[in-house]
Amino acid sequence: MTPVGAPGAPNSVQAQKLAQLGLVLNAMLAMVKLVAGIVGHSYALVADAIESATDILGSLVVWSGLRIASRSPDDRYPFGYGRAEPLAAGAVAALMLGAAAGIAIEAIREIRTPHHAPAPFTLGVLAVVILVKELMAKRVLRVSEASGSVVVHADAWHHRADAITSAAAFVGISAALLGGPGWEPADDWAALVAAGIICVNGSLLLRGATRDLMDHAPDAPLFEAVSEAAARTPGVLAIEKLKIRKSGTGHFVDIHVQADPALSLHDAHILSGCVKGAIRERVPSTLGVLIHMEPFEPEHQP
Repeated sequence: MTPVGAPGAPNSVQAQKLAQLGLVLNAMLAMVKLVAGIVGHSYALVADAIESATDILGSLVVWSGLRIASRSPDDRYPFGYGRAEPLAAGAVAALMLGAAAGIAIEAIREIRTPHHAPAPFTLGVLAVVILVKELMAKRVLRVSEASGSVVVHADAWHHRADAITSAAAFVGISAALLGGPGWEPADDWAALVAAGIICVNGSLLLRGATRDLMDHAPDAPLFEAVSEAAARTPGVLAIEKLKIRKSGTGHFVDIHVQADPALSLHDAHILSGCVKGAIRERVPSTLGVLIHMEPFEPEHQP
């Protein structure tokens, strides 16, 4: 049987390195876009620079969250530090929503204020930014899918949000340049559209982080894998209850197993150990298993 939920430790190290790379990359891009936007009379590019500035703080939050989440359990936090991941993801989502609100407010102000058309060279700057940020987003998404980390997923979409705002700015500036007089606000409208896209993505990320913090039930395949691993263990006659909660990239399992009522306490203890081993083998991301041994009651079975 194929294991479900591969271990996330190696991917966590890779994710931390990507967060550090993103931190440097965002700082460089924010400076380039800000200067180009001011010199090139493009508020869409300035708005893009503001979004990149929030990316800098976002990358710091992601890096810190991953470092904290990777700590081993101790006396103060016996269940580990995994909840640092959704907390960091929520912070990144909040940054995205704040940036979207700021961009929208300033874009509306710019739309109502006459100004010069953007300079053509700003298109070249945006083309490079779109390429770099989309490549970065895809790379981080691969790590997110491999580790199941909500904060790495948030980081990937933070990069993609930057690519989206840059693409919107590219379209808006192109319209302003091709349209001629009267089309100057086109890049400001593009910034407003980009703000809406960022707001939607930020809301989705915040929803995902909240679900993890509230112990939302994992997807059905994980439940099926754990239940099947336990049920296939010799000596297990039925699975009465099963609860799973996520912590970082791992999971804690709480399961009620029914066995022969005639089993001694010693044999029941051995059986519970076999069930734990089967679950950990089937789902390597399992951080802990709490097993309740119960007597098998055929009359209560569905």
